[in-house]
Amino acid sequence: MTPALSLSRLILRDFRSYAALEARFAAPVVVITGENGVGKTNLLEAISLLGPGRGLRGARMGDLGRRVGEAPPLPWATSGRFETPIGPFDIGTGTAPDGGPERRAWMLDGVAQKSSTALAERVAAVWLTPQMDRLFQEGASGRRRFLDRLVWALEPAHAREVAAHDHAMAGRNRVLAEGRGDAAWLAALEEQMARHAVAAVAARQALARRLNAVLAGGQATGAFPAARMALACQIAAALEAGPALAVEETLREGLAADRRRDAAAGGAARGAHRTDMTLIHLEKDQPADRCSTGEQKALLVAVVLAHAALIAEARGFAPLLLLDEVVAHLDQPRREALFAALAALPAQSFLTGTDAAVFSPLSGLAEGFRAGAGIIVPDADYPLPESR
Repeated sequence: MTPALSLSRLILRDFRSYAALEARFAAPVVVITGENGVGKTNLLEAISLLGPGRGLRGARMGDLGRRVGEAPPLPWATSGRFETPIGPFDIGTGTAPDGGPERRAWMLDGVAQKSSTALAERVAAVWLTPQMDRLFQEGASGRRRFLDRLVWALEPAHAREVAAHDHAMAGRNRVLAEGRGDAAWLAALEEQMARHAVAAVAARQALARRLNAVLAGGQATGAFPAARMALACQIAAALEAGPALAVEETLREGLAADRRRDAAAGGAARGAHRTDMTLIHLEKDQPADRCSTGEQKALLVAVVLAHAALIAEARGFAPLLLLDEVVAHLDQPRREALFAALAALPAQSFLTGTDAAVFSPLSGLAEGFRAGAGIIVPDADYPLPESR
């Protein structure tokens, strides 16, 4: 199935381990194999930065440049040519020409952009990385970031709501820490926190409902386990019981009442930053944190496949799927189920791994590359599919 959105060319300059790279892709599935440490994940990270956000590692912009000896990281850049049914477009991002290493610039078809908003309207990407294998054993913040990335791909404005909430919360924390009794200023910050918190949680809640509907259907997830996303969040529970304006008012009142407690604790006990997420393995009626590592990986794969199908239906194009070492912890039947699902999805997928042989069932659908130190070369075992 031909994806409505595909990356046909990637150019890197002084990005991570790549001094310079130009790669062209022409298949719906791209397999990149090689030894550990040769830059496979760096390549996926570069692709992830062509959409909104800080990429699949969430790294500081100043850490993305290539290092030469003990010198600071070099200015970096990544750009991509994307193909769509209505024609191609080019996106570029990297170190801003003016300002420090943390300043980032964006380009769309050669025209400078003030922010990544225009990118979010054109491109979406979702990913699985080995670090996410412990998503359900670690803190809620990682699960919340995972959830928010799913929301952003459907509702790009969600990023602004979360950022506005966090900005207002940081201001309130600062005022409380300084011991200033500025009630009017605190009330204004709490009003902003409440408004943006309710908007952000409502978007998370809506995503969970829509995703659960796709997961329940099972068409997009194939042989992967049936799952349901559940939110653990006081604001989400309140929105289930009453209108948003009433929830905002209750949250404002709660924040005002909590000022002394929050000042002592160094942070707010209420807000959008308290949302947690889990997945329920429906066949076992068991939350993900009580499932095996392989089952947890299978649940995450099911969510990513369902999410890609949801975006394709809602936005007219499926996101790029960036699957780093995705076959780790998947047994042979689940690997085959994954490959079958990728073949059926209208999405372009990039898969990495150390063993090219495990991807052999994708021969005829995928094109392959071997990664070395700062380079990738075509893999003769995965010739370009004839239909392309």
